Amino acid sequence: MTDASPLGTAEAAFIEAVRTGDPARLALITERYRRELQVHCYRMLANYEDAQDLTQETFLRAWNKRESFKGHAALRTWLYRIATNACLDFLDKRNDRTPVPSELPDAELPYLQPYPDRMLPEDPQESVVARETIELAFIVAVQHLPPRQRAALILRDVLGWPAPTAAEALKSTVASVTSALQRARVTMREQLPDRRLDWRCPATHELSRDEREVVKSYIDAHERNDLDRLTALLRDDLRFAMLPDPGAVITTAKDAVDGWVSGGLFQRGYDDWRCIATTVNRMPAAALYLRTPGDPAYRLLNLAVLHIADGQIAELTGFEVAGKPWLGLAPAL
Repeated sequence: MTDASPLGTAEAAFIEAVRTGDPARLALITERYRRELQVHCYRMLANYEDAQDLTQETFLRAWNKRESFKGHAALRTWLYRIATNACLDFLDKRNDRTPVPSELPDAELPYLQPYPDRMLPEDPQESVVARETIELAFIVAVQHLPPRQRAALILRDVLGWPAPTAAEALKSTVASVTSALQRARVTMREQLPDRRLDWRCPATHELSRDEREVVKSYIDAHERNDLDRLTALLRDDLRFAMLPDPGAVITTAKDAVDGWVSGGLFQRGYDDWRCIATTVNRMPAAALYLRTPGDPAYRLLNLAVLHIADGQIAELTGFEVAGKPWLGLAPAL
């Protein structure tokens, strides 16, 4: 995503709306960028609700700075600059958003939230790269970076901005941005050793047949309380986290299932399930609904987001999702 030629259609329309003082037209012009800006803020912050807030802050800042836009850069680029700096300002003020220590590669983020696929941009160019740069593993890995390294990586390697454009956005020099990017790439290689690191190359965002089949089997095992089948679906080096509880564990399949059972799962009162296959962060997931004794309805309880490799579940990240209507999941069945 680089600067377009000056005074393209969107740029000319924006300048004309500023000249005539037409706030409704300005809002209409900028609104088309909402979804991609929200994804950008989510990559920076790892939290859907914060990304919503910072996207709105971006539009507010754009309104306040509207007179400064002269069409020297693409309108999209100008909005991304504002969004990036809004996120950096947010991170500067939040003590709970300090970078995850690099020596704790399995740390999870209590503030991490899933991103609903229905809110991803419809632009096919964005969708091409969305899966690899929106998956939970990428989002968590980015949180290991100091904020300005994080911004440099996203602007340069994810969005594909030239170094001078990224430097201008970060109010820095090309040398500083290049240095920050190099350090960020080293950390990302440490965090994602088995993943592709060139996110500008085309990548599919569709679920594979294997992924769909494993989700179907996971749901069936859950609804039937079939612990043997559930165990067989899990890898023996399963990485499991249940948010908002911090921390992730690497465990065998048997130990994982035994731990869930000892915690009450699949015991009386927690054994009547209905599940729905869905996707978040371009990843396969299952929405888990529980019916407790005396309740005629199944109530939304958790969301299990799965990373599937070679026909087994390699990572399972659980989220408590009751009361989060933005996910688009029915609260009851």
